[in-house]
Amino acid sequence: MTETEEGKKPARVVVADDQTVVREGIVMLLGLLPGVEVVGAAGDGEEAVRLVGELAPDVVLMDLRMPRCDGVEATRRIRSRYPGTQVVVLTTYADDESLFPALQAGARGYLTKDAGGDEIVRAVESVLSGDAGLSPSVQRRLLERLSQPEPTPAPTPAPSEPPDGLTARETEVLLLIADGLSNQEIARRLHVSTATVKTHINNLFSKTGLKDRAQAVRYAFSKGLVRPPVK
Repeated sequence: MTETEEGKKPARVVVADDQTVVREGIVMLLGLLPGVEVVGAAGDGEEAVRLVGELAPDVVLMDLRMPRCDGVEATRRIRSRYPGTQVVVLTTYADDESLFPALQAGARGYLTKDAGGDEIVRAVESVLSGDAGLSPSVQRRLLERLSQPEPTPAPTPAPSEPPDGLTARETEVLLLIADGLSNQEIARRLHVSTATVKTHINNLFSKTGLKDRAQAVRYAFSKGLVRPPVK
C-alpha cells in the first residue's frame, strides 16, 4: 500500500454496483485519483457484505438497486456487523424513497452518479473524518423534507432551555450543523478551532445518542430548535 504525498495512507474502498460497465468505470476513475485505493468490487449486496468481512475496507461505495441484496439492506448489514467500515451511497436515484432508507440504514454519504471524481474523494474523506458526505443537492433535499410540517402537527413551543443537558455552545453547534455548515465553517463562524468544534460535536452526540450529522438535523427539528421556513 502506497502513501499519499501528505504521508497519509489512502482510503481503502470497495465498489458495489451490479452493472459491470458502471462498476468497472468507477473502479477505473478511482484508480486515477489520489487518496483512494480500490481493494475490491462487488456485483450485488451479498458480495459487498462478504468482501467487507474479508477485506475490512474503510469505505464502501454502494449502489442501491442490486439483485439478491439491495444497497439499503447491504448497508444495514455492514454497519451492524462491521462498524469500522463507512458506506457512501453512489446511485442514479435521489428520490425520497431511496435517500431516507439509505440514511436510516447507516449510510454516512449519498451521491448521485453524476458526481465527479473530486466529489467522490471529498465524500470519502468526509465520512472518514466523522462528517456526512452528502452532495449539495441531496443535503438540500434532506433539509427540505425535514422542514415539511407533519400532516397533523401539534404546535410545540421552543424549549426554554437546551434539551438533554446540552450546553448553550453545544446547542449553537447543533443549529449550525442543521444549517448545513461543515466543521471548518462552524469553526470560522464561532471563532474557534476545528478541534474545539469536534469536541462540542462529540459531546452533544454523546448526550443525545446521535450517530451522525443527518440524525443531528432530524433531532434539531424534532426538538423545536429549528423552525420550518416561512413560505
